Amino acid sequence: MSKIIPRWEWRTFGDDFSKGEDNIIKYGNSRDRKSSEIYILSSMSNDVTRIRDELMDLKSPVRINKKTRLVQWTALEKSSFPIPINDLALVFKAFELKMPYLDKDEYPCTGYLEELIGNNPELMMVNVDKFRHGYLIDEAIVEITEARFNEYSTRTIAVEHTDPELILAKKKELTGYENIYYIQAKKRAFGMTY
Repeated sequence: MSKIIPRWEWRTFGDDFSKGEDNIIKYGNSRDRKSSEIYILSSMSNDVTRIRDELMDLKSPVRINKKTRLVQWTALEKSSFPIPINDLALVFKAFELKMPYLDKDEYPCTGYLEELIGNNPELMMVNVDKFRHGYLIDEAIVEITEARFNEYSTRTIAVEHTDPELILAKKKELTGYENIYYIQAKKRAFGMTY
C-alpha cells in the first residue's frame, strides 16, 4: 500500500440542501461514479468496515475535532478475497470484537459474510448503493451523493481534504446542517447505537 495520508471530512445527510447544493453545482461538470458496497456495522465500533471492488476495506477515525466536529480518517487495511486469517484478525479488531475460532486459513467473500458476519448478533450487513457527483473546488473534494442503505434512501454532501481549514472554508454554504459520518447515519437508520 502507498503512503497513507489521513484526510479530514465534514459530511451531512438529508433530503434538501437547497442553496448550498446550488452553490456546489455551479462549479461545473461533476465526475460521476456509481458503486455497490457492503458495510458491516458493529455495535461496538464506529470504524468503517466494508467490501468494495472485491476488497475488504478498513478505515478508522483518527481524530475528531471537538469544536468543528471534523473527523480525520485513515485507511487501516485493504485485503482481497479469499481473506487470510491474519487479515481477519485486523477486521475483528476494527469491530472491537473477539475473533471467533476459525477452522480455515482463509475465507471467500460468501463464506466470510455467511459464517462470520451473518451469525454474529453484534454485527449487521448493510447493502449500500451510491451515485456520487464529485467536484474539485479549490483543491477540496466535494461530493453530492444519492445513497441507499438496504431499502432506506438518503442524500449526503461531503467535503474532504488533508487541511481542515480548507474544509471549513468550503462548507460555509452548508452551515446549519448536522455533521454526521456514514457509519453514524447507517446506525441511526437501523436503530443501532453509535
